Amino acid sequence: MVGKVESVDSCLAEQAEALRVQLHEHNRRYYGLDDPVITDSEYDHLLRQLQEIEQHNPALRTPDSPTQRVGSAPLPSFESVVHVVPMLSLDNAFDDDELRDFDRRVHTRLGIEGDIDYVCEPKLDGIAVSLLYENGVLRQAATRGDGYNGENITANIRTVASVPLRLHGDDIPPLLEVRGEVYMPLEGFRAFNADALARGDKPFVNPRNAAAGSLRQLDSSITASRPLEMCAYSIGRMEPGLTMANHMDAMLQLQHWGLLINGLVARVNGIDA
Repeated sequence: MVGKVESVDSCLAEQAEALRVQLHEHNRRYYGLDDPVITDSEYDHLLRQLQEIEQHNPALRTPDSPTQRVGSAPLPSFESVVHVVPMLSLDNAFDDDELRDFDRRVHTRLGIEGDIDYVCEPKLDGIAVSLLYENGVLRQAATRGDGYNGENITANIRTVASVPLRLHGDDIPPLLEVRGEVYMPLEGFRAFNADALARGDKPFVNPRNAAAGSLRQLDSSITASRPLEMCAYSIGRMEPGLTMANHMDAMLQLQHWGLLINGLVARVNGIDA
């Protein structure tokens, strides 16, 4: 009898893991590649199968399961997180002269003559975050804060559908810190504000405030109800060390691992490109 029970448990565990692998891959294709291969209803069917298994077998539920995006119990406060590599802010260039001055400083610092390749992408107006993956599994998320210390928002970031809870691929490093921007797309912002007004609630002033206010909630179920997305824009650190030749290669590698990058990111040659 014991052997039979163990066999059933093993079969359910394998079935649950197979469903998690399928769902993670479909999330990667939907959010990271914009190339879904199943319909929303087919995805929901797979998710319901996994939910049913985990509901009746709580021991089979894992922290990186796609079912764990609905939010958890409210926190009394946010824990502080120290950024091993500081999350520094960006400088602005307000006109052509300032942009060319930046280009000259880059040439001087690198000691390079001739055109330099740059990677360009739109600056999303949201809240900067750091995601820490260990062996491909999301372990921690933090806000930028003052650049040196942020807030632990792991429970909240798990509810953002475009953030992979588990990375895809066989070449995943033991430790990877991804940096990106959590934002509220305009369509979602307008719909959320319309619903708020219909309820008699105060709407958000702009999408940036909406993203920040939604992500910094002690009750992650509130975050789960908000239409948030995240775009990765850099690697903060990686162990045993960066293996990409340049920033564009790093961005494409993040996309391969299942992270969403901006669709307008482009590599250009020279400041006048």
